[in-house]
Amino acid sequence: MIGYVAVMAVGYVLGTKAGRRRYEQIAGTYRAVTSSPAARAVIDTSRRKIAERVSPDPQLTTLTPIDEKTTVLHPEAQTEK
Repeated sequence: MIGYVAVMAVGYVLGTKAGRRRYEQIAGTYRAVTSSPAARAVIDTSRRKIAERVSPDPQLTTLTPIDEKTTVLHPEAQTEK
């Protein structure tokens, strides 16, 4: 979300300095690049990796079940990647 706001702000500034035609050209290029399936895959993968790194929720791993209906979870040990 912050990335979109930053891109929009840069586009606005460049558009106001270079004129409406240049702004439309920049915005069109941005839309063309971000609508590409390859670019969309890279963007989604990057977002997912960033979200995993900054997530305040610890990853949970399953331990030995206590009985058929009860399973114990504990935070997974953090490893440096």
